[in-house]
Amino acid sequence: MYENMQIKNNYDLTQTIAASLMKRFTYPWEVLTEIGKYILELGSELSLEEYDKVGEDVWIAKSATVAPSAYIQGPAIIGKDAQIRHCAFIRGNAIVGEGAVVGNSTELKNVILFNKVQVPHYNYVGDSVLGYKAHMGAGSITSNVKSDKTLVTIKYQDSKVETGLKKVGALLGDHVEIGCNTVMNPGTVIGKGAHVYPLSMVRGFVPANTIYKKQGEIVELK
Repeated sequence: MYENMQIKNNYDLTQTIAASLMKRFTYPWEVLTEIGKYILELGSELSLEEYDKVGEDVWIAKSATVAPSAYIQGPAIIGKDAQIRHCAFIRGNAIVGEGAVVGNSTELKNVILFNKVQVPHYNYVGDSVLGYKAHMGAGSITSNVKSDKTLVTIKYQDSKVETGLKKVGALLGDHVEIGCNTVMNPGTVIGKGAHVYPLSMVRGFVPANTIYKKQGEIVELK
């Protein structure tokens, strides 16, 4: 059911250290409650030749670059060759993939960033999963809590999918491109390869390999 939103159809699990976690579930939002516990399990198994344990429950690859002004709260894993830039704020329960970029004043909380994800300029990413080479333009953010604080549902065609969660940000498939200053409302799911125009307000499901121009106008990517 809801096949187009399933993990197996939107994510290359060879491109994340969290593959064994993702494989336990059908839909990407189902992993959100397990990220912190998974990091603690995985961190204890990481090679001391490749990773340094810094502070409490923070593992940073020796090949990663972390700016002195960045703040990282555990549990967190920063992958090989990742860049954590000036004033980045990582609030815990965060997996940053190999070669990923977490940029100036970007904030992360309870997230999985696959390898080579880029959130490079003034982004907020909370309670979200970003697939391989997904990119969020400057100022684009995930909104992860509804204004009325009720449980998040995902609009999928003519259905509403219950997540059972109060906090769900955005679930972006591999190679998704998000335009600058876009807001993704709670429970946004964007299929792999889709593009979203700048200054968009996105809600619900955006199919793979499409262009989201505005609400009600989604066209095939050519």
